[in-house]
Amino acid sequence: MPDVIPDPAVLHPLAGHDRVVLLRNLVTDPRIEVGEYTYYDDPDGATGFERRNVLYAYGPERLVIGRYCAIASGTRFLMAGAEHPTMGVSTFPFTMFGGTWTERTLDLVTGMPSRGDTVVGHDVWFGYGVTVMPGVRIGDGAIIATGAVVTADVAPYTIVGGNPARPIRRRFDDEDVERLLRAAWWHWPVELVTEHLRVIMSGTPAEIEEIARRNGLLGEG
Repeated sequence: MPDVIPDPAVLHPLAGHDRVVLLRNLVTDPRIEVGEYTYYDDPDGATGFERRNVLYAYGPERLVIGRYCAIASGTRFLMAGAEHPTMGVSTFPFTMFGGTWTERTLDLVTGMPSRGDTVVGHDVWFGYGVTVMPGVRIGDGAIIATGAVVTADVAPYTIVGGNPARPIRRRFDDEDVERLLRAAWWHWPVELVTEHLRVIMSGTPAEIEEIARRNGLLGEG
């Protein structure tokens, strides 16, 4: 019997469950980039992700999310437009109200340093109600615990939690993390991923590395 592989081009990958969407097929904002099979689960309206979960996206900064990420309900990405001026006495955003207020202060706002793009790696799991602050970079294989507020970069294969989020533990030691990053299973052809699903889900970094090596997919350290 031939393999039946989920179609990465459908919006709702689970028949009868509109609460789950493959984000790549939902987003329309050119500043948001999402990899294949990354999904968002929300019983209150998963299709509202761009409006309800990507907030204050007023500038050119991008949100980049890799492949095979799992994003739970209520996860929100705050973009650089959420920043208020802090160079003087007041943090009130006079500029946004138009007229003379805008004319006299626009250069102050446009001159504010940006934290840059928000970048999420591959195979990252976001628990319920996570908040990601502007310009954060989250490494491959990370786990972001329920309710975490991510204010700083997260290393690959690290579990973080709390407000502000702090490292709880590494999922693997340095040598195994290097193996996994070189193997980069998320870039394998989906047929190869399908063939080795059980190893990906329950095997060791060394086994993943060996599969990548056998198939000429092992990257350089």
